[in-house]
Amino acid sequence: MDLQASIDIGTNTVLLLIGRVNNDKVEVVHEEQRVPRLGRGVDGDKKLSQAGMIRVIESLIEYKSIIRNRYPCVSRVTVTATSAVRDATNKNEFLKKVKHQTGWEIRVLSGTDEAEWTYAGALSVLGHIQTDGRLVLDIGGGSTEIAFGKHLQLMDSHSFNMGCVRFTERYLKHDPPTDKEISECMNQINDILASRQINYNANFTAIGVAGTLTSLAYMDLNLKKYDPARINGHILTRGKIQKYIQILSEMTHSQMIKEYPEVMEGRADIFIAGILILDGFMGYYNQEKIIVSTGGIRHGALQKG
Repeated sequence: MDLQASIDIGTNTVLLLIGRVNNDKVEVVHEEQRVPRLGRGVDGDKKLSQAGMIRVIESLIEYKSIIRNRYPCVSRVTVTATSAVRDATNKNEFLKKVKHQTGWEIRVLSGTDEAEWTYAGALSVLGHIQTDGRLVLDIGGGSTEIAFGKHLQLMDSHSFNMGCVRFTERYLKHDPPTDKEISECMNQINDILASRQINYNANFTAIGVAGTLTSLAYMDLNLKKYDPARINGHILTRGKIQKYIQILSEMTHSQMIKEYPEVMEGRADIFIAGILILDGFMGYYNQEKIIVSTGGIRHGALQKG
């Protein structure tokens, strides 16, 4: 099996995965995360900042060095970008800068592609699931994808124009947010979810990917060090999710970082928006529990890229 690499340029993070594909499963060999927040301000002015582009390119150059020096047998590198780049009026400038400084061509995923690759990636690291149906939630910085499928076959999906960076900038302007801000954010989340019903079979398992879910699992497991093996497959209940909303919404960003430095550094200021979106999803689809997957777009890229 060839060793491959994929890089997911998101609104908040840039993620590197090195691994192998074995049938429909991904064997993870190495992972890295950086938090350059490329999408800061994109919701308001529709442009990627020069500082954000520089931070991302620095991360990509670092990743290229890791691949070249530590994994020279990597046969293919797939680099993808999602909501922040998709929405930016100066995305072509960014794509050219990355090409010039790294040699990599970025594939800007559509919302449909993003949902499809996330669906495949989420399942690629999970074990057996009892139900035929899977409803996969991916809370990103700029967009949120929901995808329904049976086994490995995607049946329906949609990319919603809400995410933890976008909705923090729109609604949660205080630290900590006010009750009014939280209420307005929750109302908008419910309205957006209701704007596009996902066609699904009643018998399904809810699966969640990305930083909001994995960070919440880390906290729920009371881990001291990030451990993908323990986080992957962890079940979060809606009751626990609502408890964390109550506790964390009363903490400042610095208090959250002090309490959970491993997962809140670079995420604390946008985390409340993420768990509000998660709770809105749980309520709209009448779910009492959700399985956390450490898979995602980068895993799907190894399979489909």
